[in-house]
Amino acid sequence: MAICLRADDTNNEFNPCSDAKMQKSDGFTFGLAFSSKDSFFHEQAQLSPCDRRLSLAGFKAQLAVFRPKVDEISLLTINSSTFDPVASGGYMVAFSGSKYAARSAPILVADNSHTITSFTLVLEFQKGTLQSLFWKKFRCNSCSGQSVCLRGQDCAIPNSKCGGSGGCDIGIQVAFSGTDKNDDVLDSWYEVKNLRQYSLFGLYSNLRDKFIGTF
Repeated sequence: MAICLRADDTNNEFNPCSDAKMQKSDGFTFGLAFSSKDSFFHEQAQLSPCDRRLSLAGFKAQLAVFRPKVDEISLLTINSSTFDPVASGGYMVAFSGSKYAARSAPILVADNSHTITSFTLVLEFQKGTLQSLFWKKFRCNSCSGQSVCLRGQDCAIPNSKCGGSGGCDIGIQVAFSGTDKNDDVLDSWYEVKNLRQYSLFGLYSNLRDKFIGTF
């Protein structure tokens, strides 16, 4: 696999389990781990998927790696033709880093009846170092078409309404907040809040950046 580094990209670290200090316009590598909710915990503490104590390979976990541009709104997609979240355990965790080992809370992606197809992930930095990843929920205000409101929180598609492969494509809207290593403010999350009344999935439908693998 060949990876090209843009002229304005100062980040030479491509491993989601490594640390890097970021500035605007850098590419930033993070991962998504798909597994059962319990598999992300060890002795009642949630660990990063980079932590070998989790033994995610034994849970048939799947891995997706992305590299969005810092402080730009990106829509990342996972194609259902090569991935089944239910078979992997139905939950996902976003993660990056080694020393700081930032990770999000586990979030439901799919069960045997429904698949949640749209997510918003915010990456929060302090002086260029990732501090946290958190999922933002907008409840069911944007449910339309074939989607239904699941548990009063998420818009989900019945699995029976998904494509011929039997799965639904998953879209993850990524935005940034905090400050970069030059202390410049990252404000793409503010833009998302202002734009969320529009269909960002449609707006960025041509921005597809995906890699699926296993642990």
